[in-house]
Formats: sequence, structure tokens, C-alpha cells
Amino acid sequence: MLFSIRSKLIASLLAVALTVGAVSLYTGVRLLKEHVVGEAANRVRLDLNAASEMYRTRGKTTRMALNITSLGSGFVQAVANRNHPELLYHLRHMAQHAELDFAGITTDNSLMLCRIGPHEAVRVPETNEILLVRLALERKAPVDGTVILSREMLMRENPELAAKAHIPLPAKGDPSGTGAETSGMALAAAVPIFDGNAVIGVLYGGKLLNRSETIVDTVRDTVFQKETYKNRSVGTATIFLNDIRIATNVLTPEGRRAIGTRASAEVKTAVLDQGRNWTERAYVVDDWCITAYEPIEDINGHRIGMLYVGAQEKKYTDIPKNALTLFILITAGGMVLAVSFGFVLANRIMGPVQRLIEASRQVSDGSLQPEIGPIQRGEFGVLQGTFKEMVAAMERRQADSEDKIIQSAKQASVGRLAAGVAHEINNPLTGVLTYTHMLLRRKDLDAEVRTDLETIAAATERVRKIVKGLLDFARQTQLDPEPTDINRIISGTVALLENQALVKGVAVKFIPGENLPLVTLDRNQIQSVMINLVINALDATTAGDSVRIFTAAGVSGTGAARKGIEITVADTGAGVHPDHLGKLFDPFFTTKAVGQGTGLGLSVSQGIVQRHGGQIRVQSELNKGTRFFVWLPVTHTGGQP
Repeated sequence: MLFSIRSKLIASLLAVALTVGAVSLYTGVRLLKEHVVGEAANRVRLDLNAASEMYRTRGKTTRMALNITSLGSGFVQAVANRNHPELLYHLRHMAQHAELDFAGITTDNSLMLCRIGPHEAVRVPETNEILLVRLALERKAPVDGTVILSREMLMRENPELAAKAHIPLPAKGDPSGTGAETSGMALAAAVPIFDGNAVIGVLYGGKLLNRSETIVDTVRDTVFQKETYKNRSVGTATIFLNDIRIATNVLTPEGRRAIGTRASAEVKTAVLDQGRNWTERAYVVDDWCITAYEPIEDINGHRIGMLYVGAQEKKYTDIPKNALTLFILITAGGMVLAVSFGFVLANRIMGPVQRLIEASRQVSDGSLQPEIGPIQRGEFGVLQGTFKEMVAAMERRQADSEDKIIQSAKQASVGRLAAGVAHEINNPLTGVLTYTHMLLRRKDLDAEVRTDLETIAAATERVRKIVKGLLDFARQTQLDPEPTDINRIISGTVALLENQALVKGVAVKFIPGENLPLVTLDRNQIQSVMINLVINALDATTAGDSVRIFTAAGVSGTGAARKGIEITVADTGAGVHPDHLGKLFDPFFTTKAVGQGTGLGLSVSQGIVQRHGGQIRVQSELNKGTRFFVWLPVTHTGGQP
């Protein structure tokens, strides 16, 4: 059969070369052009994703530097004492290491304390107008993002920044007639400064993007790896304020960076007005490029600019042209040498197929790591890649199936055990407990006998709790869902456990989310989940620690995004050892002392959340605290997820 295919392949090559050579050349070059340009568009689209991630990472880096500085005990003391020399030292040190253009500290009512730059000494009360500072005060949490700074704000921070932000606009690109763009776009962050639980100020800082070469050149050099074509960089990157280039490595014909030029009206309409990503070929300043744009939004979700990456189209359009000449030579040589080299060519073509056939046999024999050889180019490479993805998917499904089978087996075993325990143990336990309490009522018992009877009663009560936990874990209770205000459930839970927290000296605080939608759920079962999580948090804390509960709107973290509510229960207790994190939801696993827990509370809670179509997960750091996250969909019909 292989010989027959080989023979037919050689005959087909000769027939194509002799009869439709010209058509094949035309079709091949055209298809190659479309394929190359399409791959280039895909590459630019992926490069835009990488550039977007690098852009966001720069903002998060700023927030991290501010966070680290704000946590220093000496820094907090300096803020509390208004020690300006000490604060300026910290600000300059932070700005130098984090490469910040501006940084400052405000009081808890947004009045400036000090800032870096020529206006570091604030002689009269001055209100800070940077949006992130107000948001950090309102949320009492770090915030970061892209902000627009007016010329007046930049002048107060540092006149040099105002000069750097000033971008003259060409007359033909300035229909408004203003002559220049004076506002600045910045990646900034603000972090509240805590003295205990009180906010005493805000630390802010950021990087001005106007005329900045750092981000755009890093994107170009990292994503395109400094690749050049005909002495020009293949890739370029740009940051726009609205539709004005404020940071770019796109060059003008004179070889200067094209600062102040504008994007086309078509791009502005699609990206800024409609909020779409835009991937097309476009004429950029003086050359055709394959481009990709995405909107840049500020902290409030307003579209204020664009992020762009592009690649020279000429590099990709030259490939088919060069290929045309090569194809003509190959066709001419192939007509002469087709017969002599046909067998070699056929063997090379059939080699990957043969390896795939052998790999298929290995998969049939149970191996999920077959050897398919090096990935080829073209269609066979796609086939090999698809085959590898198929085998990987089979391996993942097998692992998932095994996990589900193990979990189902656990639940089935516990269910059978629970039924037997309930039948065989509950009745005798009731008798033991009843007679024990009857004996305890007798007045003629000596102290030693009374102590022994009380030990028996306590042990019997513990066994009853274990039996109840087993039944709760194994029983798939029918849900009774109804539209419910999740904040009301949590408020009730906090009220129930408030006395227990006060006795222990732990502060429990509920920070409810605003304007949350009603959630369709079984309020009794969800309240039992919250009680269990808060009790676990209290058990993990000591006097002086705190437990905070937050609610907020959120989307599901897996699969198709669905609207829902996320509940966070965070404590500042001992945390969970990393070796134990993966076992927390296993039945009977507990880190509590013997007699303090059954190890079924989190298993039962996980079952309740999953039957509501939700998810529960945990994050913990040893000696720093634990956070449980419960996500519940807005609507769910009940049953297994």
C-alpha cells in the first residue's frame, strides 16, 4: 500500500508539473501570501496581548513598591509624626528604585504632606486631586491603573513633568486648534497608610507615559526580539492619549519618533468610540503595517487612550514574492528530477504519517505519551500538533475522571458508613447518654465517679457530633432556593458569632458590597457555610487578631464567565501550612487538636456551595492569615453543578 501511494504521488507530481504548473505557481503564491499575512496578523494580535500584560505589569510594579514602603514601621511612624525629612528620604529612595517620575504622601483627608521634586515642601494646605488617592482613601485598599493628569496637577508635582507632557500637535492633525496636548497620561498607584486599623494617609506615585521610551521600547525589544528588516525594526509599539501618540518608537521619514501624530479616524472610531480591539493592515505614519490596537481604560473604566503594536507588512509581503522565484526554479528542476528524487521526497512526506500511525498504536496500547518525532512545518505540523493536543486532552480527561471516581467513591463509602453508623450507633449512644445523665442526677455519687460519668457523657456527645457530620457530608439535601440578599445572611451570621468573638478578643468586621444583586440560594444552607467559615477563622486566631468579611460582585473563574457574588472571609491568624492546603476539603482532615473537630465542616461546606453551582477556594500564608473565597452565581436551579 505504501508503495502504491508513493507511486501515485510521483505520478501526481509529474502531472501537476507538466499540465498545471503555471496555475499551481499562481495559486501557491497567493495562498502563501494569505497564510503569511494571516499568521502575521495572528502574531501581532498575540504580541498585543503580551504588550498589554507588560503595560499592566508596570502599574502593578509601582503598586508593589508603594506597598513595601507603606508597610515599614519607621515610615508609618514618620507619617504619624509628620517627620518631613524622614518622609522625603523614603520617597526619594522608593522613586529611585521603582523608577517613578512622581511620588507623594497625603493625609487622611487628602491634604499634601510632602512630595518629591522642586515643590517637596508644602507650605500651605493643598488638596491632592489625583483620582487614585481618593479611591485609596474610600476603599482603604491599594489601587493602581492609568490616570490622566492635567497640566496644573503636573505643575504642582514637578514643572519638568508638565514640560515633558507638553506635546505640540501638527496643524493638520489638530482640528481643535489648541496647538498642543498638555495633559499627561500616567501609570500610577496609591496605597493607604495604616497605623493599626486607622488610615493616617496615602502614599502615591507613578510613571509619566508622555515621551516615555521605557515601555514601548521594552515591548519592541522583548516581543519582537530586536528583529530588523532592511535596516528597520520589524515591530513597533505606541501608547496613545486619546488618538495622539504620546510614547512611540514609530519613526517619521526624518527618523524621529512620531510623537504628536494621530491615529486614523477609522481606528479612533473602532477602539475609542466603540471599545473594540482592532486588527487590520493600516498606513502608519509613512509605511504599511499589520497593526493591532486595544483601548486603555482608566480606573473608572473610561476609555482614555490606546495601546498599539505593529509589524512591517513589507517583510511578510516580500516572502511570497521571493517564494515565486523559488517556486519557478523548483518547478523547472522538479520536471527534470521528479522521477529520480520522487522516492526520496515521498519517503520524507510519508515519514510523519508513519510516525503518527505508530503513535496511534502506542495510544491504543494505553500510552498517553507517544513519540511523534519533531514537529514538521505546514499541514503535517498542524496534524502533529492536533494529535498532541488530542492526547494531552485525553490525559487530562483521564486524570479528571480518576479524581471524580475517587471523590465519588469517597462519598459513596462515607454514605454507606454514615447510614450504618446512624442505624447501629445512634440508638445505643442515646441509651448510654440517657443513663449517664440519670446517674449524674444522683446525689450520693462520690467525686471520682461523677468525674468519670462526665467524661463518658462528653465522649458520647463527641461521637454524636461525628455521626451528625458524617450524615451531613453524605446527605445530598434538596435545596430550597429563593432570591436572597447575601449581605443580610452574613450580617445575621456575624451577629450570631459576635459574643464568641468578643470573648476571644478577636475583631470581626463585615464590609458589605454595595448594589449587589439578589442571589437565588437556600439561605439556611448558605448560612451554615458562613458560620463554619467564620468559626474556623476564629479558631485560627488569637486575641488581637481580626476577621474581615467582604462581599462584591464577581464573575466565575472557570469556563464561560457568569455573573455572581464573591464572599471573602479573611483572618490574620496562624495560616495553613502549604502541605495542608490541598487537603483542607478532604473529609476527616483537620488541623485542630483531637476532640476539637471532625474534619467534615469544610467538606460539607464545599458540597453545599457546589450544589448551588458555585466555587470555593482558599489562599493562606503561614503566620500571616488565611482567605476563603466563595463564589455563588446570581441564579441557579439547584442540584449538582
